Amino acid sequence: MPQGKQQGNTNGILRYSSMAFQMGITILAGVWLGKYLDQRLALKTPWCTLALSLFAVIIAVYNVVRDLSKVK
Repeated sequence: MPQGKQQGNTNGILRYSSMAFQMGITILAGVWLGKYLDQRLALKTPWCTLALSLFAVIIAVYNVVRDLSKVK
């Protein structure tokens, strides 16, 4: 395999793995913050966890789409 082709594959692997890591961190942060607020507010139903985790997923997907649009 030519050196340039291997370098391109390595860059792609690093780019996509870092996007997955960033997506996971964003979602975990939303869930953690939601659980914290639910405990702090003493809610019986975890509304903050549900809302913030959904919001975190939307933000994570938005970031992935934005990053993928830059690749072209």
